[in-house]
Amino acid sequence: MPELPEVQTVVDTLSSRIIGLKITEVEVKVEKLIALSTVADFKAELIGKEIKGVRRRGKYIIIELSDDKYLIVHLRMTGQLLYAAQNLELAKHTHVIISFANQHQLRFINKRKFGRIYLVSDFSEAGSLAELGPEPLSEDFTLDTFKALFENRRGIIKNLLLNQKFLAGLGNIYVDEALYLAGIHPLRKADQISEEELAKLYQAIRKVLKDGIKHRGTTKWDYVDGSGQAGEHQDYLQVYDRKGKNCYDCAEQIEKIKVSGRGTYFCPECQLS
Repeated sequence: MPELPEVQTVVDTLSSRIIGLKITEVEVKVEKLIALSTVADFKAELIGKEIKGVRRRGKYIIIELSDDKYLIVHLRMTGQLLYAAQNLELAKHTHVIISFANQHQLRFINKRKFGRIYLVSDFSEAGSLAELGPEPLSEDFTLDTFKALFENRRGIIKNLLLNQKFLAGLGNIYVDEALYLAGIHPLRKADQISEEELAKLYQAIRKVLKDGIKHRGTTKWDYVDGSGQAGEHQDYLQVYDRKGKNCYDCAEQIEKIKVSGRGTYFCPECQLS
């Protein structure tokens, strides 16, 4: 699933392309991707509207429209949101097409059909958007804010960091990378992590996310940005998907375990339990 750096990269690439464009036509090939609205209402409400802004919240893409409504996209596991010329051949699994007056389109490609598109006036109507935890790269997200999240928390640290209501935007890749950088085993309990370790984890989370954005996201499978370009951060991963390979720091072999059903990578030497 695209995580914060991938979604932010999609937003960045779309912002310079679609803001100010007017929607002229909408085609929906798979109805279940449209949440809440009927396809007929979805089309009727979009046609004629202008794109006023594009931003991110957690893993959601928020497109602001000229009538104070929002087109909100959650890519889920395999979703892609591409801006392309109208005469460019459609990719397989292109299920929603929004056409603009400039002969270009915004195309929602979703191979496994898990993605969702919401057209709402209130964020509380769009999945769990209104329930998300703090943004880890926000200026307001200080070390003290981070530490306060751990009050009365006793669960496994990896599960906690994956919880979008606890902290927004992290997924399997960047949680593994952050825990490695902080030297914390993924099975450690939250109430067993010291103040010093929490400070390291805070810095590690912000670093891996910033690095992911700098390298335009991690392309391991389906992810591409809003222009169809793959990311480069997969070339910089320290532990994720490196089972059996040597740790870059200590040369111990990277191990893989399951944590609540999620494949989890760590160094048994650098991340002691």
